[in-house]
Amino acid sequence: MNLQTVVFLGAALCCAAPAPCQQSPAEQESAHEIQFVPNGLHGYIGYRATRPPEQSEFGAGMGFYSAVWPLIDQPLANFQIGLAGAWVIPDNSDNKDQALAPVGTLARTWPERGPTWSSVFQTVEGGLGYWRGNRFRYGPPKFSMNATPQCYDYEVGSPGWSFFYDTEALPDDRLGIAQLSNRLLIPPDALPFEGNPRGKFLGYTYMALPFTAPTTGDPPTGDQAWTCFLSTANFKGPIAYYIPETWSKIGKIFDMPFLHGRGLDARPGLMGGGAMEINTVPSFVGRDSKGTRYSKIPKLNFAVDQQGQAVLVQDVTYYSKAALYDSFKAWRDGGPACSGEFQESGSWRSTLTTNTPRFDQAGKSIVGVDKVFNTKIFGDTQWGLEWLDSAVSPPGRFPQYFKHVGEERVAISAADVPEETGLLQKNFPLAKRGSPFTSPGKGAWTQPGPTKGPFTVMLGDGSLVTYSWYRFVDQPSFQQYSWSEAKKERLQTLVEKVHRTWPIDRDYMKPPSSGELVKLDPALFVTPPKGLEIGYVPIVTRQQDASENR
Repeated sequence: MNLQTVVFLGAALCCAAPAPCQQSPAEQESAHEIQFVPNGLHGYIGYRATRPPEQSEFGAGMGFYSAVWPLIDQPLANFQIGLAGAWVIPDNSDNKDQALAPVGTLARTWPERGPTWSSVFQTVEGGLGYWRGNRFRYGPPKFSMNATPQCYDYEVGSPGWSFFYDTEALPDDRLGIAQLSNRLLIPPDALPFEGNPRGKFLGYTYMALPFTAPTTGDPPTGDQAWTCFLSTANFKGPIAYYIPETWSKIGKIFDMPFLHGRGLDARPGLMGGGAMEINTVPSFVGRDSKGTRYSKIPKLNFAVDQQGQAVLVQDVTYYSKAALYDSFKAWRDGGPACSGEFQESGSWRSTLTTNTPRFDQAGKSIVGVDKVFNTKIFGDTQWGLEWLDSAVSPPGRFPQYFKHVGEERVAISAADVPEETGLLQKNFPLAKRGSPFTSPGKGAWTQPGPTKGPFTVMLGDGSLVTYSWYRFVDQPSFQQYSWSEAKKERLQTLVEKVHRTWPIDRDYMKPPSSGELVKLDPALFVTPPKGLEIGYVPIVTRQQDASENR
C-alpha cells in the first residue's frame, strides 16, 4: 500500500463557524490585502516498516508506540493533522484483477485504485490526531479507533458513532465496535489525555482474536475480532474490538460471493509503514508594497530533546497467532487461562526506514523545509525528526512563513516577512464547541437495553459524557445479528473470564524501548456498580459541552 497516496476520509468539516479574530491597528490597515486560505499545508511525514519474511504468518496483529504531544498551542478551527499512525488492510495479494469494491460504493469511483481496489476495500486506521470533526477540542491530540468496513461508504470510530461525520449514532445495522473494557469509557469525540504530554508514548496494537467461532452461514464469517489494546501509564489492556460480521457483511449486501472470505474477519492483516498525515491546515496570505505574496500557517510544535531530536514512532511489531490468538482460542474452548500478554515467540520486530517528506500549499510545492529538519531513523526501531541548524525556524518548530516565488512556496523566517503584509500579528480562528453526540431512544439501544444508568462524568476536554451499563452481549452493536442464545452465552462467559483475569495494570504489549508512557484522562475511568463488576460494560450514550448542563 502506498501510504503517500492513501485516500484519507476520516474526518468531516466542523459545523461551527470560525470564531472572529481580534485585529490590531496594523492588521486593520492591511485587512483588505489578507486572504484566508483553508489549504495552507498538506503532506506526509512517513516511514516504511520491513515486513516479516512470512507476511501471512505474521498477519494476526500489528502495533507500535507513538509519541503524544500538543502540536498546536490552542484548539484551532478547520485544522486536521494525524500524528504518526498506520493503516491495516486485509491481505488480498493473491487477487490480481478482480474488483473488491462493488459498483455503487464510494471507493469504486476512484479508478486510480483499480483494478482490485484492495487498498481501499477495508481498513483499520485509527490512531492519534486532531480532526476537523472533533466537537470538543482541548489542546493535546486524542486517540480514536477508526475503520472503513465497506469501501469508505461509512466509517466506524467508536461503539456507537462514525468517525466524526455525524453527531447522531450510526444506524443499528452499521454499528461495528463491541466495547470490551469494563473500566474505561470510549466517547465518540475520542479519548483525551491527562495534562499536556510532551513526547510521552501511547502504545496501541490491533490484535485479531477469536471471540467467536467461524460460521458458514449467510454470509460466511471468519473468527478474527480485531481488538484494540492500549499501553499507557494508567491503563493497559484491550478496550474494544471490531465484530467479525462488520467485515463479512459486504459480500451479502452487494450479492458478491467473491468477497466472502476476503475481509479482515478472515484474511491476515497487512501494514507496510505509517505517517503523519497533514490533511487540513489554514493559512493567511498577504502582500508587501511590491506585490510579493507571503503566507502564514499556525505554529506547529514538536517535542524535541536536547539534541534537537523528536522520536515519533518506535517498536513497530508484527504478530503471528502464536502471540495471543492460539492461547486465547484454547482458553475460549475450555483450556488453561490465558494471561493476555503478547508472547515473544509470536512477535517480529520491524526495521524502519524513512520516506522523504513532501509538502504543498494549495497545490504549490513547498521548498526549504529540508533545511529545517530531516526525518531520521534512530537505532533501527525508532523513527522521527532531527532539527538542523537553521535560521528559518527554531528547533521543534515547523516553518510558519513562506514566500511565494513563482510556482513554489519557500520557507522563510519571521524576520524575513515584511511588517506591511499584516501577517505577523494575524491570529487564526479558534475552534468553537460543537453540538452533542446523541443516541436514539429506540432500537438496538433500548432492546434489550441497559441494566443500570444513566450516569454522567465530565472529561478533561470540557465535555459531559452520559453512559449506562449494559450486559456485554446486550450492548447495541450486537443487536443487528440473530445469534442463538447458546452463542451469546458462550461469548458472555468468555468476556466474563477476561474481566476476571485481565487487570488494567499489567503489561500486554512489551514496554517501549525508551521514553515514558502517557496517561489517559483519569475521568475516563469508571468503577462498575455493585453486582455488575463482571460481564457488564459502560456504553456512552451522549457527549455534550459541559457548559450546556450548567
